[in-house]
Amino acid sequence: MTNEDPAGSVSGGTPPRKSPRKGVGGSPVGSTVSIVLAVVAVVAGFLILRNITDDGDGTSTAEDPTAEVTSTTIAAGLETTTEVPTTTVPAIVTEGATVVVANASGVPGSAGRMSTELGGAGFTMAEATNATSGPLEQSVVYYDPAVAAAQAVAGSVATTMGGLTVEAVPTPVPIEGGALNGSGVIVMLGTAQADKTLAELGGTAAATPETGTAPAVAGTETTVAPTTTAPG
Repeated sequence: MTNEDPAGSVSGGTPPRKSPRKGVGGSPVGSTVSIVLAVVAVVAGFLILRNITDDGDGTSTAEDPTAEVTSTTIAAGLETTTEVPTTTVPAIVTEGATVVVANASGVPGSAGRMSTELGGAGFTMAEATNATSGPLEQSVVYYDPAVAAAQAVAGSVATTMGGLTVEAVPTPVPIEGGALNGSGVIVMLGTAQADKTLAELGGTAAATPETGTAPAVAGTETTVAPTTTAPG
């Protein structure tokens, strides 16, 4: 008896073929490895492409729409803040109310001279008079609320005289006689505006036609005070 396996030899002496190794689910091991390698290659390629499209600092090269909108909004805001507001200058109203100048400065004759100045500017003037209070440093312009155009005319007088305070006339009326006598506007002439031209009060010097030089400043000439008090 021999130890040889009778099934291990066939006719002709050719050994039998070995069966291929099989993986999970019965598939050949070589096929499984190929699939895994293919998947790894795809993932690696995806990562490489992603790194190429990124910037060096890791941010995307695509534009940020939010940043663009914000920039536009800021630019629009700056444009709005640089707008220059317009200033409306009120029109000068000279008609509709009579103006009376009351001397509250203590400078004799100054009310009459201011009446001439305002008349030359187009205002309707009454005879100058004296104030019952004072002396005042700064002039004040009063208006009669009962006269429709009085407030507008008073504001125009105040503007023409360099920008004075405008108020409703108090009671009693602070002028000699205590009555408006048809006047709708009273100029209580103070020492700061006494014996000055409208050009001087407006901050400009009026040149004389003959010499082209500015007139003498009020107060430089020697005057003699009258022995009696005259209106204005």
